[in-house]
Amino acid sequence: MRKITLTAIALATSLFALPTIAGDHTVIATDNIEWGLLNPLRGDASPKAADLWGDRTKDMATGMLVKFDKGFSSPPHIHNITYRGVVIEGRMHNDDPGAENMWLSTGSFWTQPAGETHITAANGERNLIYLEIDSGPYLVLPPEKAFDNGERPINIDERNLVWLDAKDVTWLDKGNVQVAYLWGKPSAANGSFVRLPAGFNGTIENPNGLKAVVVSGEASYRWNSDKTRTSLSPSSFFSAATAGKHRIETQEGALLYINSNGSYRVE
Repeated sequence: MRKITLTAIALATSLFALPTIAGDHTVIATDNIEWGLLNPLRGDASPKAADLWGDRTKDMATGMLVKFDKGFSSPPHIHNITYRGVVIEGRMHNDDPGAENMWLSTGSFWTQPAGETHITAANGERNLIYLEIDSGPYLVLPPEKAFDNGERPINIDERNLVWLDAKDVTWLDKGNVQVAYLWGKPSAANGSFVRLPAGFNGTIENPNGLKAVVVSGEASYRWNSDKTRTSLSPSSFFSAATAGKHRIETQEGALLYINSNGSYRVE
């Protein structure tokens, strides 16, 4: 099969300006993301946010991007629901108000339990995270409303991830692909990082559907037998609610965060 460079792919897909949303399949390139305010009550002091799937203002599961300016530090606050965070760019800190700064870089992961008082801070030139909730709406509330829901926070620096490869899991059929599980169980709802090596040319498939966000690197993407290719860069997104093949090619490699309904295969 002839290899296609990312430069050629970018030229070939430059005419496709809108997100692809067809039936149960969606792909959103970075340039097509529409931004708003995460906390409108704070006006210009609020981080910017964009829903990739779901709707953070409603009672539903949602995945969103959040951008923070350098030097951002929130006041102590709580949320009404638990969320998961993945660092895409910059340096992020999320902890109790009195905790020492622990800056998390690209590919790091944390959870924030509902009701727990915390602050969020950013210290990179550009700071971007993917934030995921299992139910909504996503609200920011004062610390006076704090409560203990029994959960405890998790902060995992990218250097502390445990990576598995084809020697450890049978469904990684492509050499040098690695996976790091973050939450849930492989046979049920779960979240994981998948690291695709340089020169990857294969598919990711799940009969029950999955959602994926590009955390780092770049790739060419197409769905099933579609001819249209989309260039994916950090913060871009693809998903399918039903069975199908996500066809991906990389030159330098890429890191994906995948929210999956049950197990998936990389071939």
